[in-house]
Amino acid sequence: MKQLKTLILIVTLITTSAKSQHLEDYKLWLKYSKIESGPKVQEYSNIVTKIYFPAGTDVLSNAKNELATALPQMLGKPVVFSEHMETESSLIIAPYDQLPNTLKKQFEKEFAKVNDEGFIIKSTVFNNKNITVISARTDIGILYGTFRLLNLMQMNENLEEVSLTDSPKIEVRMLNHWDNLDRSVERGYAGFSLWNWQKLPEYIDQRYIDYARANASIGINATVLTNVNANALVLTPMYLEKVEALANVFRGYGIQVYLTARFSAPMEIGGLETADPLNVEVQQWWNDKTAEIYKRIPDFGGFLVKANSEGQPGPQNYGRNHVDGANMMAKALKSHGGNVIWRAFVYSEHDDTDRAKQAYSEFLPYDGNFDDNVVVQVKNGAIDFQPREPFHPMFGALKETPIAMEFQITQEYLGFSTHLVYLPKLFEEVLDADTYQKGPGSTVAKVIDGSLYNNTISVMAGVSNIGNDLNWTGHPFAQANWYGFGRLAWDPYLSSEKIAEEWLRATYSNDENFISPVKKMMLMSREAVVNYMNPLGLHHIFDTGHHYGPGPWVDNLSRPDWNPVYYHKADEKGIGFDRTTSGSNATEQYAPFLEKKFNDPKTTPEKYLLWFHHLPWDYQLKNGKTLWNGIAEKYQEGVDQVNDMITTWEKAKPYVTNHEYEEVSMLLQIQLREAKWWRDACLLYFQSFSKRPLPNGVEKPSKTLKEYKSLKFPFAPGIRPRWN
Repeated sequence: MKQLKTLILIVTLITTSAKSQHLEDYKLWLKYSKIESGPKVQEYSNIVTKIYFPAGTDVLSNAKNELATALPQMLGKPVVFSEHMETESSLIIAPYDQLPNTLKKQFEKEFAKVNDEGFIIKSTVFNNKNITVISARTDIGILYGTFRLLNLMQMNENLEEVSLTDSPKIEVRMLNHWDNLDRSVERGYAGFSLWNWQKLPEYIDQRYIDYARANASIGINATVLTNVNANALVLTPMYLEKVEALANVFRGYGIQVYLTARFSAPMEIGGLETADPLNVEVQQWWNDKTAEIYKRIPDFGGFLVKANSEGQPGPQNYGRNHVDGANMMAKALKSHGGNVIWRAFVYSEHDDTDRAKQAYSEFLPYDGNFDDNVVVQVKNGAIDFQPREPFHPMFGALKETPIAMEFQITQEYLGFSTHLVYLPKLFEEVLDADTYQKGPGSTVAKVIDGSLYNNTISVMAGVSNIGNDLNWTGHPFAQANWYGFGRLAWDPYLSSEKIAEEWLRATYSNDENFISPVKKMMLMSREAVVNYMNPLGLHHIFDTGHHYGPGPWVDNLSRPDWNPVYYHKADEKGIGFDRTTSGSNATEQYAPFLEKKFNDPKTTPEKYLLWFHHLPWDYQLKNGKTLWNGIAEKYQEGVDQVNDMITTWEKAKPYVTNHEYEEVSMLLQIQLREAKWWRDACLLYFQSFSKRPLPNGVEKPSKTLKEYKSLKFPFAPGIRPRWN
């Protein structure tokens, strides 16, 4: 009996320990681990000896609660809040208008630079005492400043003489959930939807609150709850009361709710015979529906609309155009302060023009015709969230219309949640790209933040990878993509390297022996996936529907531009899509400087070479090698880079828990196997055209091309028959 009790105790301890380790995954970058450095503990303890924090709104209460949660965990002692700002407090956290006049005067210059969501964190002397102040114009600024202070402490930053002034550079920093009402998630690889519609509105899952905390900690201030392939039912009263319950939670963290609006909703749930945007009854239906939503949710953000794209209904069904549709909804939202975000992801089955040109051609003539609360949302590239694309030519070309960036945080074309791919490196590449629309320095970031053309609304959206998996994102390192998106939406000029270091320190460890190699691994990971999937400008060669594995041979889909062969055009002469003046002339959609650059393969960056050019197999690359050898060696390089990632992670084992190590280690083995699959399948297929041997150093495929073609994945998560 004694031995049995001992065994039960051991099993219980092991089980409890395992659960505890898994719960660390749930906490994301808000673990607030105990600070081990003695000097830092003392420094931070001195700063937070007594904290003045005024009573007020739910936003202020949430900021105060975050301190009460975090500081005892990090410093090992309870937090003490003071009721006296001027005599006792070592840390004063208060809105600017509540500060004593002496402090207001000290911070005048800083507050001249702070917008309504910005904050300052400053060390100063007040009443002959060293203190630290967090202040802002608004309560939400206080919340953001509080999270930033805790983040600095997590990273063991020096706070004795801190002087930080920060404001978001983009107004609407939004997650787009592609969640369906049945809780499936389109292109979602981390479980089912967070939103349990059955239990709402009465049951508020703690996960909703923690989702809001995580978003607020990185400055995300808007969320679209439902799929762009919209279901009109979400606009009915039985769902709106559930949406209202979520909005009530999110409001305390500064997050506005948006909904996707199905254009045919007046017919499907309104009983009308048409959804024509110029029909008076249709216009009134949208006016009434909008008023109904705002009565429930006074801070409702507005509608995200996918129209006349991939079978979705839209104004073109009635002989109208995008302006007619968007402005009709914009007028309904205008008096309430809401926005219409109108997606530009359109391409027509009746248009045989190069798909990369179609959105630009369709939207550019409408520039300046949209109402001032309409934003056109554009994917970062002209095709569809590929591992690498040149920036979309609409960025910078639309001068009188606010244009939103749509990034994809979920890894639809990047190995789902089984591949370690640090996406802020991709985001940074796009944001730093120069459009040359107003000369050198006209970067995509300046288009998005509105500074290039003085646009009144600025938006950055990220298609969410968040599900109900315990770790939220499927792959632990995919959390860094959520984190990094938020940080870049706040400031699109941040470096992906800085963001990676922030995330690693908050999530894992501050040990430099861990940070340096793992950060290097993260920064290299996106280039690795480009190499083993789509090197040298190849794109959209994924297998049908699921977009998981290679399918460069697919040629049997009903539309030409749904087939990978449409994009690589491999034949015995060569490979690549000719988008120059001798081909589709897509290069003309860029500014003249870039048009000239992209028209010549010698001046086209080799990372985009086969995007813009169809070139012979023996074309000479800049390193003197033939195109065929260069493609083959890039595929091999991608595999080698994954091997390097495995080695790096093995060396990181002493700095993480066993659970953290094993989880990533197993996923890296999957990534290595699939990188080899990509290499072998693609090279065998392209070799059937090139008729050339693999160069030295490139491993021989382990299967035949026929075997690779036979592979099927009917249960791949997030699958649907058409691309989104």
